[in-house]
Parts: sequence; structure tokens; C-alpha cells
Amino acid sequence: MDCELKNIVLRPGDQLKIQGIVFSDAERFEIDFGVDSDNLALHFNPRFKEDETVIVCNSKHECVWGAEQRHGNPFQPGTNVKVIIKLTGNCFEVELPDGEEIQFPNREGLDIINYVRVKGDFKLTSFKIY
Repeated sequence: MDCELKNIVLRPGDQLKIQGIVFSDAERFEIDFGVDSDNLALHFNPRFKEDETVIVCNSKHECVWGAEQRHGNPFQPGTNVKVIIKLTGNCFEVELPDGEEIQFPNREGLDIINYVRVKGDFKLTSFKIY
């Protein structure tokens, strides 16, 4: 399931709460923040393959990926989950379902995020900006 929002305005101090269900046969899903699909300040990508249960975070500038950061993946296929992403200005703080937090630098230095996409093996049930 894909959900793409364009021309929104997210600034430092804003938070986005995403809730949904990870498909029982999930291989991966992603949550992207940026200017457009070719310029992403945050690419948040939980993966579920047997040999690679990991969260990959990255950025993309003019279609070129940056260096990946890899983290443990607390998401479980077939479960209802909540993710909160906070924009602090110099980084993104991602609160995971187990209460852990991932920080990822705002490598692109974006003051305003106007593109958000949720894509992959995930059924979006709630999306709230506050």
C-alpha cells in the first residue's frame, strides 16, 4: 500500500505519528521525508528477510543514496504498530514500537519537509501531524 503526500509543510518541532499493520508476509516497508522521491532527508526502511531483519536509514540527494545507517528491527510481521517521527531541525528522532529511539541526521539541511511517503508491506491506518 502506498500513500504519498506532496505540498505539505513540516517544520522543526513538528511530529508525525503513523499507525498501521505490518503485513504478515512483509519483506519491507518505508517511510520517506524530503522534497520529492529523488531528494529524501530521511528514508526509514524496516526489512524482514530471514538473513536481514534490520532497519535501514538513509538520505538521497538528486537520486544518489548516502551512507546507510543500520539498526535492530523491533517490528514484527502481522502486528499493529505506531511510529512517531520528530523533526528537530538538525536530525530526525524516530520512536519505535518498543520505545527505543533512532536518531538520523538531517544531512540535506532541510528546514521544511514538504513530501512524505509511506510505501511497501504496510497498511496505513492512521496518520497525524502535530
